[in-house]
Amino acid sequence: MEDNVWQKETFSALRRQGIDLVCHVPDAGHAKVIEMCEADNEVDCITCTSEEEGIHLLSGAWLGGRKGAMLLQSSGVGNIINALAMPNTCRIPILIIVTMRGEYGEFNPWQVPMGQGTPACLEAMGVRLYRAEEPGQVASAVENMARLAYDSQQLCAVLLSQELLGAKDFRELAK
Repeated sequence: MEDNVWQKETFSALRRQGIDLVCHVPDAGHAKVIEMCEADNEVDCITCTSEEEGIHLLSGAWLGGRKGAMLLQSSGVGNIINALAMPNTCRIPILIIVTMRGEYGEFNPWQVPMGQGTPACLEAMGVRLYRAEEPGQVASAVENMARLAYDSQQLCAVLLSQELLGAKDFRELAK
């Protein structure tokens, strides 16, 4: 699949589902989708200082009649666990798209524990999960998990595998 095709399809899936608010902490794995959100005048794209801030913003937005999504890296999942309690209890739907680290070809040992723990942490907080391994799975996963989240008022997440995104290695930059 051509570079950026799945990202374009993902952005289109978000828009088809009426998502007009995207919160994120900057992440290279989400960079193309973030750029598309920022370029669309009908999408409010908010850069958060922490991942939990995004969960709170999306909860308030839902109460105000809007649909949103949170883009974050697996290392940030630990930051949202407590914040997920309120939307879970109040049945506030949120779509979370997680770029995974600590998997395929990971060079940074600090990414491994949270990468391994991400699915279990999210499931423990009542989040429904779908894992996309290949480019052709991403847009339909995002669209269908958004539909599940907003039609049934649940927390849902799509996990984007590190193999899909490509292993990062910043060691060459340090030389």
